[in-house]
Amino acid sequence: MGNTDKFELIADIYDTPERIRIGKVSSNAIREYLAGAENKNAIDFGCGTGLVGMNLLDDFKSILFLDTSQNMINQVNQKISGSNVQNAAALCFDFEKDSLSDLQTDYIFMVQVLLHIRDFKSVLLKLYDVLNSGGHLIIIDFNKNHEVVSDLVHNGFDQEKLAKDLLEIGFKHIRSRTFHKGSNLFMGRDASLFILDSQK
Repeated sequence: MGNTDKFELIADIYDTPERIRIGKVSSNAIREYLAGAENKNAIDFGCGTGLVGMNLLDDFKSILFLDTSQNMINQVNQKISGSNVQNAAALCFDFEKDSLSDLQTDYIFMVQVLLHIRDFKSVLLKLYDVLNSGGHLIIIDFNKNHEVVSDLVHNGFDQEKLAKDLLEIGFKHIRSRTFHKGSNLFMGRDASLFILDSQK
């Protein structure tokens, strides 16, 4: 995944008060889109240090934390062992380079991950294949922000255009909304976050 080398360097200082707060805001937003998930398995895709997924462990049967940064995964493993969590595992893996043919799940959520993936459509297609029939992909990311100019990340996404991309892949029942706004939220700019739920 894009920018892995940068995340490797900041893994042990990643959990700032602001990131922890946004993690809670995001996990609360995801929780509103869950139905009967306590018997379902989930993947926290691009999990970072697990700031979102760790909040949702009681909402799922199990969560697999996936990230391309081994140092981030090390942080997740410390949290899992330190909290005596029984329904979680962590794996360092890059969906842009490889596929896990035997991996299937009911929910995939990805929070501020899509903006780091240059060819995000190919990754979304792989995630579609990983989902069980009727499974959900939940995306949280920034709304398109023309004040953000960067070679490292997308400057957010247009919700309608992203929905069309997902429809072309085969997702259905797509719904999205903006749920959070903040100052200095995205590359030093004021920005807003949306949540999008789609189903296989």
